[in-house]
Amino acid sequence: MSAAPVTRRRFLEGVFSAGAFVLCAGALPRGAWAELVNPALPLADTAFHPSVWLGIEPDGTVLIVAARSEMGTGIRTALPRVVADELEADWQRVRIVQAIGDEKYGSQDTDGSHSIRSFFEVMRWAGGTARTMLTQAAAARWGVPVEQCEARLHAVHRRASTAAGGDPALGYGELAAAAARLPLPPRESVRLKPRSQWRYIGHDAPAYDLEAICTGQAGYGMDARVPDMLFAAVAHPPVLGGTVAGYDATAARAVAGVRQVVELPPFHFPAGMQPLGGVAVIADNTWAAFEGRRKLQIRWDDGPNAGYDSAAYRQQLEATARRPGKVARNNGDALAELAAGGQIVTADYYAPHLAHASMEPPVALVDVRADRAEAWVPTQDPQGAQAAIAAAIGLPKDKVICHVPLLGGAFGRKSMHDFAVEAALLSRAAARPVKVVWSREDDIKFDYYHSVAAMHFEAKLGGDGLPTAWLARTVFPPIGSTFNDATEYGGSGELGMGFTDLPFAIPNVRVENGPAHGHLRIGWLRSVANIYHAFGVESFADELAHRAGRDPLEYLLALLGPDRIVDPALLSVDYKPRPNAGNNPYPIDIARYRRVVELAAERAGWGKFKPGNGRGIGIAVHRSFLTYVASVVQVHLDENGLVRIDRVDTALDAGTVVNPINVRAQFEGAAVFGASLALYGEITAKNGAVEQANFDTYPVCRIQQAPAAVHVHIVASDAPPAGVGEPGVPPFAPALCNAVFAATGRRIRALPLVHAGLA
Repeated sequence: MSAAPVTRRRFLEGVFSAGAFVLCAGALPRGAWAELVNPALPLADTAFHPSVWLGIEPDGTVLIVAARSEMGTGIRTALPRVVADELEADWQRVRIVQAIGDEKYGSQDTDGSHSIRSFFEVMRWAGGTARTMLTQAAAARWGVPVEQCEARLHAVHRRASTAAGGDPALGYGELAAAAARLPLPPRESVRLKPRSQWRYIGHDAPAYDLEAICTGQAGYGMDARVPDMLFAAVAHPPVLGGTVAGYDATAARAVAGVRQVVELPPFHFPAGMQPLGGVAVIADNTWAAFEGRRKLQIRWDDGPNAGYDSAAYRQQLEATARRPGKVARNNGDALAELAAGGQIVTADYYAPHLAHASMEPPVALVDVRADRAEAWVPTQDPQGAQAAIAAAIGLPKDKVICHVPLLGGAFGRKSMHDFAVEAALLSRAAARPVKVVWSREDDIKFDYYHSVAAMHFEAKLGGDGLPTAWLARTVFPPIGSTFNDATEYGGSGELGMGFTDLPFAIPNVRVENGPAHGHLRIGWLRSVANIYHAFGVESFADELAHRAGRDPLEYLLALLGPDRIVDPALLSVDYKPRPNAGNNPYPIDIARYRRVVELAAERAGWGKFKPGNGRGIGIAVHRSFLTYVASVVQVHLDENGLVRIDRVDTALDAGTVVNPINVRAQFEGAAVFGASLALYGEITAKNGAVEQANFDTYPVCRIQQAPAAVHVHIVASDAPPAGVGEPGVPPFAPALCNAVFAATGRRIRALPLVHAGLA
């Protein structure tokens, strides 16, 4: 992927035709789009661009600027198809251009499974506004009322009864110049299409970049090239917070192709987005950079985390979880109900640190000049990378251009900008463009890890076997500790990921959170705290079912209770209603929970499956990112006593689905991702240093360990769209472990399963 320096204005000039008129469709304040209009050009110019996302060229080509990052979620296809649908554009005549980092697009932070949720209506209005203006332009051309005109598949048509003596249709390209002269129509005059007329939304479509990806033509971060560029590899301190005590670079400088050895600024707490520090080798190619780094002689001062031992830390977390903590939810009086005695069930669960291990390790190319910088960063947050680079090299943010190539996977890791800042600092030191390349070992040993968690549960069972009291405690170093070293308690967001938002109909519920000090960088990983909380909650629910002597499916439905809307004010002591809480389009709906449970079980043949003799079936349900998901997993033990996953059935209700084939792909991928985490995923540390380094010590599923068959069942829904990239992960591990119990009678309370000799 060749690259050439641009300014923000030159970026737009390269996207749209020369002298293109850019018009905001009311989605942005004037200050954000005024600079896009070239005042030297007349409004009668030949191209029509009714928003910063959308343009129509004289030849009829529709250009849609994708402002979100494409990392395999399909968002670069899905959002443009929403625009194209409302525009009534021919998808074959649509060209998608990736946006640079720029605040005019609003938030570009592609995480939290919210791209469709946040931009679905915005994109519909952009397309609908453009369609309305094109229709108005055609009506003016024909001299007929606009009601007699209809936009349909890349043209405006006169209705049959009025077409006599006039042109039957005008293509969008023919109307672009005239539409560009029109004022924005009042919002009430824009009529969005009814669901029954959607052409693309809700219909399968291959990824826009599919052919380029399959033929090796797509541009990823590692593919970025500029003239005169160099490559760099960084030797990071092995312990978080460590610094360089001294080094000898004689042997490194002797490696052919090595140009420079640079010591990076020392790391300081809190970690934030800053680089880890260390010593970098800058060279003509990656081989020389890595070989030079290997020959560096560095003495490290390991700093305050030198004594960190993950095994001892686990014991500390588990002890904390067994003690009273900070109350996060309290309905009824669970403590009194438990103290009264009866059938009490107690269990402790543990989930370890996890690494992202995305297919493309971190990589960034930055070219720093005296008065500007240009970067090519596969980032989930181009504006964040832009700001981090600007701060590190002392430039105004608007002097940094951040291009966004395709991301070779991310899972949350590429929301962080440490590797991009490294490239910027080294480019400034070398006075040339520098691409920093992380190896797989760098990626796994110096990640922003998914948090470790210890959980403690107590429940009292009534005469019908259902809980009359539920006490749950969770202890984990929070993501906030990465940005404030004193933060030891989880925020309401993390606690609300599967713990305080427990949907069960239990009269007495108490949820507590204990303190935990972080010793590694904690970051976002696909589904975040939902992963360990779903594992604990749904596994414990299965325990209660077996203790009560009831079928786990029937018991899970009984725990959910009657169909109802759950008041979120009951689910957290820190709950603060939003101004529009009375009109919340995403209420907690138990009927939707029940529907996905019943659908997954039905499609899996729950009642026909006979567990035992090394075969088992398990179920779990979870709501995350506003999507309801139930998974049923079927397993058997092979001749070596190892778990083999025969079949996964996942049912989901994500509201309105834009591209069903992509949603199915996301949930199929979530099953493989979830299997890797549950069977093998674990990051440990000794003497402060992470012990895993590559796929030999941090395995992911190979074909024989991955689920043999994954079936995804999408509930048809008219509800607003919710998330799909992350919600498939949380219910997988508990469903798997519940299936293992059904097959073997062994309850898995600590992940990964490899430690139980089952993987």
